[in-house]
Amino acid sequence: MGSGGFVQLVFICFQLFLFLGTCRGGKIGICYGRNADDLPPPEKAVQLIQLHNIKYVRIYDSNIQLLKAFANTNIELIIAIPNSDLLPFSQFQTNADTWLKNTLLPYYPATKVTHITVGAEVTEAPNNVSSLVVPAMQNIFTALRKAALHRKIKVSSTHSLGVMSRSFPPSAGAFDSKHAFFLKPMLEFLAEHNSPFMVNLYPYYAYRDSTSNVSLDYALFESSSEVIDPNTGLLYTNMFDAQIDAINFALTALNFRTVEIMVTETGWPTKGSPKETAATPDNAQTYNTNLIRHVINNTGTPAKPGEEIDTYIFSLFNENRKPGLESERNWGLFFPDQTSVYNLDFTGRSGGGAVDTTAGGNFTGGLNNGTWCVASNNASESDLRNGLDWACGPGNVDCSAIQPSQPCFEPDSLASHASYAFNSYYQQNGATDIACTFGGAGFRTNKNPSYDNCMYMVFGTNKTAAANATISPSKSSSCVKAISIWIAVGCLLIGSSAFL
Repeated sequence: MGSGGFVQLVFICFQLFLFLGTCRGGKIGICYGRNADDLPPPEKAVQLIQLHNIKYVRIYDSNIQLLKAFANTNIELIIAIPNSDLLPFSQFQTNADTWLKNTLLPYYPATKVTHITVGAEVTEAPNNVSSLVVPAMQNIFTALRKAALHRKIKVSSTHSLGVMSRSFPPSAGAFDSKHAFFLKPMLEFLAEHNSPFMVNLYPYYAYRDSTSNVSLDYALFESSSEVIDPNTGLLYTNMFDAQIDAINFALTALNFRTVEIMVTETGWPTKGSPKETAATPDNAQTYNTNLIRHVINNTGTPAKPGEEIDTYIFSLFNENRKPGLESERNWGLFFPDQTSVYNLDFTGRSGGGAVDTTAGGNFTGGLNNGTWCVASNNASESDLRNGLDWACGPGNVDCSAIQPSQPCFEPDSLASHASYAFNSYYQQNGATDIACTFGGAGFRTNKNPSYDNCMYMVFGTNKTAAANATISPSKSSSCVKAISIWIAVGCLLIGSSAFL
């Protein structure tokens, strides 16, 4: 092979390896609804979100106080135009222009808005506003284009499965023809502008309303058996995938196969009315833990294996003002006082602790004095500061010992003070893996970090902590594996041809 051929081979293979950078796992986010009493102020809620290393958030309006609170956090935000505002936004371009100028532009890009949802589940709304959605989307897009943001901020709308006339078997998935008058132009808009089809999926309701046909394990990603689609032979082990693929087939039937799906709501309630026996903290923890692993692994669906599906869990807080059955008010991961309804690891690495429904709940690993939680050497200064501020604030840790002239003030360093606060929170909350997360800034150790007169808290009896779950998924394993094979084969073929 000549030197020119060798250089060409190296260059082409290098370009192929760059494709590895395009691989990413599906994103897991949280829905931040505020239809509740006694919620913490937005600044505290954002600290809670950061503590749990959540990078993607959906809100249901464009409240200025919220936009300010998310500034400089690097959290990607979905904001919304509610149904009640669709009429003015659909009628006049100037309304969209003014809204963008006064509401979003003053805080962008410090507040990292990535999507705007125009209307929410309009087919379920009591007022017939469906015809207003696409004109409003177009006006919002035009306003973004004028500001040169139309490629950075995507415009879409959210839907329920009510837009479907059939969803089982998945291959028979079809949109309801009565919604075609607005769905078809909407899908054309999404395809033209590379925006996602946003849908709210709730396997909980599929199970609750049809327990004779849907097993609980199937709804919770726990099924050991498979449901076969008789038309395609595809095998389904969970309801989430079946619902996604019903939409995939419906999109394909209308020749919109390139439109990606984003799940803007899913989750499981922790409490329900007497007949809602599946609404428990255990089931909620199981569903969301399995969901997170499924999404960040890029498992995809039987019809689209390896496909990344960005997904938002509903919701951050319980919302006591919501009408309807008891379950409607109990989807939150946190109570308004910011204590956990149950433990959930957003990294997907741990199995999650046992449910903590009270201040003195039981946790995986038990309460033990064999481990401590300290600041990680790899944590950034901002992560340490966020964790320290949260622990000494919403985390209810007594941080008086790290104040000037107190026994743990010296050494006067952020890492030392954070270590003391992290450990106090960790011990007060059961010494579990999740209680030492702090957005990745915490680190568990079996070496007592106490020194001089600074005594680190130890709580409970000397029980052995439960081992960490062995699962350690790659966020883009399917993508990386596929492209790596492609690179190897491609470079081999290129190399072979270079010798000819």
